Amino acid sequence: MMKELNAIFAIAARDFSKFLHDRFRILATFVFPFVFIGVLGGSLQSNLGEKAGFNFMTFVFVGVIAQVLFQSTASGIISLVNDRETDFSREIFVSPISRYSIIIGKILGESLVALAQGVGIIAFGLLIRVPIDFSRLAGLLPLAFVVCLYGGAFGILIMANLTNQRFANQFFPFLMFPQFFLSGVFSPITSLPPGLSLLSHIAPMTYAVDLLRSVYYAGTKEYSLIVLAPFYINLAVMGVLFAIFIVIGTTLFVRGERNR
Repeated sequence: MMKELNAIFAIAARDFSKFLHDRFRILATFVFPFVFIGVLGGSLQSNLGEKAGFNFMTFVFVGVIAQVLFQSTASGIISLVNDRETDFSREIFVSPISRYSIIIGKILGESLVALAQGVGIIAFGLLIRVPIDFSRLAGLLPLAFVVCLYGGAFGILIMANLTNQRFANQFFPFLMFPQFFLSGVFSPITSLPPGLSLLSHIAPMTYAVDLLRSVYYAGTKEYSLIVLAPFYINLAVMGVLFAIFIVIGTTLFVRGERNR
């Protein structure tokens, strides 16, 4: 048990250390919110804010936090595809530790990375003076790790079905980018045509975004304009999907590694 725990923490620490030394990834943490919170959110607020009935910068701010937590953890898990081809990870895969420990360590490490990026986004929001209710923002903190775990489980499911890094680099953006819009990161999705509404409910990121917004906007007059479902429904759906993703993904991953 201690050997497995040491392996889990070592893998998690390695991933977090890699993030701290990756200047491009740290820079990207701030570029993305600058474009979408500062530019897009500010533009929508100027043009549609009064008609919409809520502040678009705050709306996009909460959505981007959920999106980054979900996507960062998922993409970090998928990096295992590349890790298989590097010398360090070959040592991991041939070491006498459980493949499940590799998965748990990877999820933990990438969750820490995503949480660090979330802190950076909050700092950026303060810098550009996004209207933030700090008491409501504090209510999101316990759920941030839940969103990370959910994103990690989704990443495991996708990673287990990818064969090489080149395909992963092509497929992952194609899979994630439509979810930015289907999940309502940048615009409300409470009133969509039937076809788009169906796709929106299929997109896993939708429930992560709506979960944080359902807590942040709870008890406000904007709630019905922004939130799709109550907190407990989003959490229940995420719990079910997490179990499905983690079981199927880990099973496929372990089976694939045994056949290598």
